Amino acid sequence: MRTFLREWQAELKRTLTGSPDAVPDWSRKFAQGDDPGYFLPGSAVWAVHGGIATIIGGIRSLLMQTLHPAVLAGVHDHSNFREDTLGRLARTTAWIHALTYGSTAEAQAATSRVIRLHESVFGKYVDGDGTVREYSANDPELLRWVHITFTDSFLRAHELWDGPIPGGPDAYVREWAQAGRLMGVEFPPESKAALERELEEWLATGTLRCDERVAETVAFIRHPPLHPLLKPGYRVLFNAAVLSLDPDYRRLLGLHTARLGPLPVRLAAKATLVVVRRALGPASPSQLAARERLRRLGVT
Repeated sequence: MRTFLREWQAELKRTLTGSPDAVPDWSRKFAQGDDPGYFLPGSAVWAVHGGIATIIGGIRSLLMQTLHPAVLAGVHDHSNFREDTLGRLARTTAWIHALTYGSTAEAQAATSRVIRLHESVFGKYVDGDGTVREYSANDPELLRWVHITFTDSFLRAHELWDGPIPGGPDAYVREWAQAGRLMGVEFPPESKAALERELEEWLATGTLRCDERVAETVAFIRHPPLHPLLKPGYRVLFNAAVLSLDPDYRRLLGLHTARLGPLPVRLAAKATLVVVRRALGPASPSQLAARERLRRLGVT
């Protein structure tokens, strides 16, 4: 049993950080730097991103992002997401943590790396009217869609499965708007109400759609190439992500809420997250490294 648990824990860490036992190199960088960074302990961003429900939020945001045909075209045309799913997950996690826990210089450097990678991501896609259009990964419209789906998904998952947010939901949306601005999003929403209005507007424009390519991508997100030990827990968390979607978005994706045996999805997800949190520990290496930097600077 102990061998089984150690193997499960190692695979869990490998999936989330890219390393089964050692602290990721990108996480160690957060102990360096000469300023507190954009966010501090006690902030809404630290509370939300330090919560284990971010796993559900990440799945949810991917589901929503597939609905924009230009975003999906960029993923299909310019990434090896099928062959390097875990690597992409680790790189996304590294960027989120750099902004959340790193110094200002580290956060800006991480963002610059993403923007440079985006420079080569461009092409054409067919919109809902059958018109061929051009896209670029650094297009402010696409960046905005990715930002609001991320913000909404992490916020919703935290509200459902984690504790209270310092300053409430508006504080998180307002604080994380800084990430959007760094990526080139103009006037990102700074309140939960503004965020919800934008999501309603996206639905009303007709830009979003579900087609065969979306269905194929959603099927891949539902059944990613995970280690067999992780698949039962992932099934629970995927269904939790579906449950957390706004009903209109859930219908657009063609997804339905499910019941997992005798337990409602929300309760099953809560139990799964408790087990995952115990396996990973109460504080992430990124948080510990950031606190080391902050102590050195006399901030905390």
